[in-house]
Amino acid sequence: MKLEQLVRKNILKLKPYASARSEFKGTADVFLDANENPFENGVNRYPDPLQWQVKKAIQLLKKIDPRQIFLGNGSDEVIDLLIRIFCEPKLDHIIQLPPTYGMYKVSASIADVAVREVSLTEDFQPDVPKILAEATAHSKLLFLCTPNNPTGNIFEKGRIIELLEAFPGIVVIDEAYIDFAGVDSMSTLLDQYPKLVVMQTFSKAWGMAGIRLGMAFASEEIIGLFNKVKPPYNINQLTQQAALDALQRPERMTQEVEIILEERKRLENELSNLALVQEVCPSHANFILIRVDDPLGLYNYLVEQKIIVRNRSNVHLCKGGIRISVGRPEENQRLLQCLNQRSA
Repeated sequence: MKLEQLVRKNILKLKPYASARSEFKGTADVFLDANENPFENGVNRYPDPLQWQVKKAIQLLKKIDPRQIFLGNGSDEVIDLLIRIFCEPKLDHIIQLPPTYGMYKVSASIADVAVREVSLTEDFQPDVPKILAEATAHSKLLFLCTPNNPTGNIFEKGRIIELLEAFPGIVVIDEAYIDFAGVDSMSTLLDQYPKLVVMQTFSKAWGMAGIRLGMAFASEEIIGLFNKVKPPYNINQLTQQAALDALQRPERMTQEVEIILEERKRLENELSNLALVQEVCPSHANFILIRVDDPLGLYNYLVEQKIIVRNRSNVHLCKGGIRISVGRPEENQRLLQCLNQRSA
């Protein structure tokens, strides 16, 4: 199926809003076109609507053409736009693989788009035959979260390739945790698969959850659709500048990721020796999912110790599950001390 056959007809016909900064792209001494306050304070002017400086900085690290990059107000904006671009309410649907990130379903529900679910296997891998059996011409989006949240594992590349080659709609790979995984991004396959969208974020490895900046990598055609539908100034100037500053010192991110990976390994080893822990699920992310006998009791105990983890025991396939983000060494040590006391 060609890309234009997947896009909602009203989106294909849409004439996007033309902002002052998108109409005039050159340089000038005096700007009297956008009804801005003329008194300089660093943020009195509208930001670049297409964030070219940030995209060019990302290009240097990711080796992806800036024309194949979209920046969103968090990955959640990317998810929302994908659903609004490709899914006709009350007609089309998305497919997700529980347990997985919750916003795919929430965004679809807000847009009045149905959600079909195909469970991951017991070892948290995509069940390719069942996914393809569930897919129809109205299956516009398939969301694959790898490394997966909340399980922490990566999906086998062969299964992803099968889906890229056979799924009738857009395959969206959410790589929010890719910098902790030790594997290559699937963005290297963009030129081979024109219906592939890869999402990444500044929230995790870059340590910038507060600026709300998500990335999507895709074909120029899909990026063009994003830019057609997005609000004109979806990424504010402060966020753009913070991202540029971080991208100019990638060694800091690398150092922090190395510490997190060392601490993840230490936590995995220590947690596996605790009597109260039944299982430590292998992780390729910056968190660990463990299984315990009394997840609610353990959660409440840690709250009393002023340590907050995430109780995931009610999530599909995650019975007894507690998700623990990897903290700083001293935070992890405090957690282990409390867990040892609980086990004693």
